[in-house]
Amino acid sequence: MRKCKIKKFNVRFIREMSKKERTDSYSHILKYTGLFGGVQALSIGVALVRNKLVSLILGPGGMGLVSLFNSTVSLVSDASSFGIGISAVQKISKAYDDGDTDGIVHSVSTIRYWSSILALLGTMLCIILSPFLSWFTFSWNGHTLHFICLSPIVGLTILSLGETAIIKALRKLRRLAMVSFYNIVGALIVSVPIYYFWGTKGIVPTLVLMSLIQFLLTAHVSYSLCPFRWNFSRALFHDGLGMIKLGMAFVVAGIFTSGTDFLIRSYINNVVGLDMVGLYNAGIMMTLTYVGMVFSAMDTDYFPRLSGIKNLGVTFNTTVNRQIEMMFLLVSPMLVAFIIFLPVILPLLYSGKFLPVLGMSQVVVLAMYFRALEIPIEYITLARGDSKSYLLIQGIYAILFVGLVILGFNCLGLVGAGVGVTSTTVIYFVFMLFFARSRYGFHLSSSVGVYIAVQLPLGLLAYAVTFIHNPLVYWSLGLVLSAVSTAISLNIIRKRTNLWDKFRERFKSKLPKHGK
Repeated sequence: MRKCKIKKFNVRFIREMSKKERTDSYSHILKYTGLFGGVQALSIGVALVRNKLVSLILGPGGMGLVSLFNSTVSLVSDASSFGIGISAVQKISKAYDDGDTDGIVHSVSTIRYWSSILALLGTMLCIILSPFLSWFTFSWNGHTLHFICLSPIVGLTILSLGETAIIKALRKLRRLAMVSFYNIVGALIVSVPIYYFWGTKGIVPTLVLMSLIQFLLTAHVSYSLCPFRWNFSRALFHDGLGMIKLGMAFVVAGIFTSGTDFLIRSYINNVVGLDMVGLYNAGIMMTLTYVGMVFSAMDTDYFPRLSGIKNLGVTFNTTVNRQIEMMFLLVSPMLVAFIIFLPVILPLLYSGKFLPVLGMSQVVVLAMYFRALEIPIEYITLARGDSKSYLLIQGIYAILFVGLVILGFNCLGLVGAGVGVTSTTVIYFVFMLFFARSRYGFHLSSSVGVYIAVQLPLGLLAYAVTFIHNPLVYWSLGLVLSAVSTAISLNIIRKRTNLWDKFRERFKSKLPKHGK
C-alpha cells in the first residue's frame, strides 16, 4: 500500500503542537491569517485586474450573464456534493490528530472514491435539469445547451472539494494558499483573451476552463501528498456512507446558500434585466466576496483546529473567542478604509458604468463587521458535526437574506438591496449568539465586547462621512478615522502576540554589525 507522504509524526509530536497552539493561539491565528491574508491580497489584486478587463470588455450585461451562470452551476454543485468538503476535513482531521497514519490513508481513499461518484452524479444532474435551469433563470429555454456545456464544472468542482479537504486536514496550508493564488492567475490568463476575441460567446468555455485549472492545481498538490491509486472496493463504499449521511443536511444547507444568490439574481434579471444583475453582482463582489476572502484562514486553519477539540468547555470556548478577537481586529481597519476609498476603488477596478452600485457597496461593508463576529461561531456546528443545527441556521439565514434583499431592492433599488444584506447579517448575528449559548454553552468574551464597542462606532462614523459632499472634509475625516482604527488594532495585536517582538529581533539581526 502506498502511504501518504506525510513527514514523520507521532502522537507525542501532535500533542506538543496542540499545546503550543493553545498557549500561543493569538500568534498562531495571526501567523496563518497573515499567510492567507498576504496570498489573498495578491489573489485579490490579480482578480481585480481581471475583473477590470472583463468588465470593460463585457460591460454590466455580460457580467450579469457570467453571474447568473456561476450562481446556477454553484447551486447544482452544492446540491450534489453532499457536503464532502466539510465532512472530509472532519474525517481526516480526527485521524491526523490521533497520529493514525493508516487511518489517514484509508480516509483519503474513501473521500476520493465518493468524490468521483458524486462528481459523476452532479454532472448528470446538471444535464438533466438544464431545460428547467434555463427557464427558471432566464424565463425561456434559449440557454439549455449552455447549461449542458457547463455541466462538467459541477463534476470538477466536487472533485476539487475533495482534494482541497485532504490538503486542509493534513495542515498543508501554505500549499493551499499558493493553489488559490495560481488559480486566480490562471483565470486571468485564460479569460481575458477569450472574452476579448469572442465576447459573450466565450463565457461558457471560459468558465469550464477555469474550473479545470482549479482542479488540476488542487489535484497536483493533493496527489503529491497522497498519491492517487485506483481502489473502488465495497469497503470504501460502506465506510463513506456515514460521511454521506452527515452530508445530507449539508446538501440542503448548500441549496440554501447557493439558492439565495440564484433566486435574487434570477429575480432581478426577470424584473429589471441583465444590466442590473451585473451591477448587483459587482456590489456583492466588491464587498462580500473580496473582503470576505480575508476570512479564508478560518476555513483552512481554524476549522481543522476546532474539529480537533473533542469536548466542549473552556478550551473550545477560548479557541472560538480568540479567533473572533483576532479576525475582528484585523478586518476593522480595512473596512473603514474600504468605505472611504470606494468612490476611487469602484471606477478604478471596474468602470464608470458601475458607479450606480457605490451606495450599495458602502452599506454592505458594514455587514462585514458582523460577518467577522459570526463566522467563527457558525463553524461550531460544522466542527461538532451537528448537521441538524447547521441546516437550521443556514435555512434561517437564507430566508432572511432573500426576503430582506428583495424587499430592500423593491423599495430603494440597489441601496435598498445593500440595506437588506446588512440587516440580514445583524439579525443573524444576534440569533447565532443566543443559539450557540443555548446549545453549546458558548458566550462572547469581555474582550470581544470591548473591541466591538471601540471599532464598530468608527465604521459607522466612516459610513456617515460618505454623506459629506465637501472633498476636503470628506478625506480629512476619513483618513483620521482610518488611522485611528488601524492604531487601535495594531496596539492590541502587539500586546496579544509575541510576533511583534520577533519581527523587531529579526529586523535587528539584518542590520550590519560594526566592530568595536
